[in-house]
Amino acid sequence: MKEYLSQKLKEVHQELEAIDMESCDISVKALVSIIEYLEGCLQEIRTRFVSFESIREEDEIVFFKEIKPEILGFLLYFNKIHTIELKCPNGSNDTLAAYYQRELDGLTYFFQQNLDFYQYYRSKSSHLDKHYFIRHKRCHQLGLESVHYIMDNEFATGYDYKVAKIICNEMLRIFLNRKMHALEKQTVINKNRATYPVNDLKWTGPKVALVELGYALDASKYLNRGNADIKEIMMALETVFNIDLGEYYRTYVSIRERKIDRTKYLNLITENLVRRMDEDDER
Repeated sequence: MKEYLSQKLKEVHQELEAIDMESCDISVKALVSIIEYLEGCLQEIRTRFVSFESIREEDEIVFFKEIKPEILGFLLYFNKIHTIELKCPNGSNDTLAAYYQRELDGLTYFFQQNLDFYQYYRSKSSHLDKHYFIRHKRCHQLGLESVHYIMDNEFATGYDYKVAKIICNEMLRIFLNRKMHALEKQTVINKNRATYPVNDLKWTGPKVALVELGYALDASKYLNRGNADIKEIMMALETVFNIDLGEYYRTYVSIRERKIDRTKYLNLITENLVRRMDEDDER
């Protein structure tokens, strides 16, 4: 069982690599695709898991405390993002900010309602694991309100769902805060654009390509005799090309971590320029 579950987790992580988990803008198509994948994955695991005739208690605890909640947590997360995006109102930045704030408040409510279990889980305690994460051994004095336990007590203890919700909500909190930050950033960009000459230029390439260009300009020291800092450069690029580059330092870190072709997009720009010059020479 361990080998099978380890392989499934590896497959899940590989699937998630196709999604930019740092972004607060994931397409609906990508969300639907990953949701369907995770649903199928959990169903496959359930079929395999309940077929085992005997499972050691320590293995069952690990499964319901760590393995299943990790996958289910991602499923709940992407499902919630999908719902948030579909229900997102049309309106001003203030309207959107109020909407995202209500979603954040909802996370606080779950935390308050499950404070004892949250503290148990986050403190890495284990003395109640047999009650929380072993099927059919729940202590009724602990209390549990989970339709997931009632509907499928062969593949749930109820508390595995709560762990998944904790994982989901922590990712959601980051996602929603990034949404709020993006709104604030867009307000600044719009304000700055008002002072720039009117232009319809909009960056339509990958954000990472513009970040790579920004850091290249910073490294070249061609701006303000080398006295322009990266924040000024990125803000100028965002303003001119009407784009929010988000947490560009994180993007820069990922660029540095490339195993090959660390200046991938700069090289592509150079290749395209050389090709154009060659074509112009032939005319």
